[in-house]
Amino acid sequence: MAFPLPRLRLSVIRELLSSQAAGGQILMLAAAAAMGIANSSLAEDYFHLLHVDVGPMSLLHWINDALMAVFFLLVGCEIKREFVDGEMATWPRRILPGVAAAAGMAAPALVFVGLNLDAPANLKGWAIPTATDIAFALGVMALLGKKVPASLKLLLTAIAVIDDLGAIVVIAAVYTEGVDLAALAAAAGLCGLLALLNGRRVQVVWPYLLLGAALWVAVHASGIHATLAGVITALALPIKPSPGVPEIHDSPLLRVEHGIAPWVAFAIVPIFGFANAGVDVRGLSLDAVIDPLVLGIAAGLVFGKMIGIFGAIMALVKLDIVDMPANANGWQIWGLSLLCGIGFTISLFISALAFGEGSPQEAAAKLGIIAGSVAAALAGVTVLLYCKRGD
Repeated sequence: MAFPLPRLRLSVIRELLSSQAAGGQILMLAAAAAMGIANSSLAEDYFHLLHVDVGPMSLLHWINDALMAVFFLLVGCEIKREFVDGEMATWPRRILPGVAAAAGMAAPALVFVGLNLDAPANLKGWAIPTATDIAFALGVMALLGKKVPASLKLLLTAIAVIDDLGAIVVIAAVYTEGVDLAALAAAAGLCGLLALLNGRRVQVVWPYLLLGAALWVAVHASGIHATLAGVITALALPIKPSPGVPEIHDSPLLRVEHGIAPWVAFAIVPIFGFANAGVDVRGLSLDAVIDPLVLGIAAGLVFGKMIGIFGAIMALVKLDIVDMPANANGWQIWGLSLLCGIGFTISLFISALAFGEGSPQEAAAKLGIIAGSVAAALAGVTVLLYCKRGD
């Protein structure tokens, strides 16, 4: 089973890859700016601003809970589009990215747990190194230009989409505490209304978004992380499978996806990165660097992702279950596997859920995420830059 360039929606996918790649490069600048400010004379003002109350929540909570709900709305749209009318619309096409993504989540978790067995309090962070930041990784890939075949960019996108789906399941199942049943019942009722709109194939977007906003309020009050409201809203948006080459904005899901994609890529994700990537490393001791939490996350992102994804893809190819991606070779698969270790956005998000915003463990987790993501990016770029191209 080959992983060729898709036959359908080529303009849509190119537009999406382009916006994500450019957005990833802006995210890099935002993260670098956050690190610079957090280690300057402006550090105190930076951290104080993030915790200023704006209505019922702090500024940081508005960014992480409200703005990121829009990010997850886009993620949900990408997932549904790919599975209904995209590169993973059939089971044979799901095998390669599906197995690779599953192995790429399991191996980092095992590496993390193995390095933190003697620190039980750290184990709740096992999911932190399982994520892949699609925007960041595609941004790095874009810097390499024609050194990377298009099939690898599409494969990375597909792996990251399934990876995001896994992260959503983990967030809902693992990082939810103290559920308010009344609010949960209200959320269930709103989900029913969204399903009714979908069942009646309502093509107007605003009723979905209005119910989605109400769902965010209900889910936030229930104790389940409110960003999941974005995913649920996305899954309710109708999309019609198209055997030809359709208009880009021919369904509610595609209209929403392409309407919010630039805002997510160029505003929401960079703002999130700027608000969450700031780690004060001045006076950092060796003990802090070799802390099991830091090492577990960094090693999980660099080695766990590489072992899981590279091993899964090469095993499927060697067993003749799938073909090697078009115009790619084993060296390039290795480079792709390393780039999948860039876990920035979702990893930072999960670290806040696992340890609580502002806790010492979250600060250590951020250090591990940044160190691991940078190391994975540099290693992936080095491999892809100097390896021979596929035939």
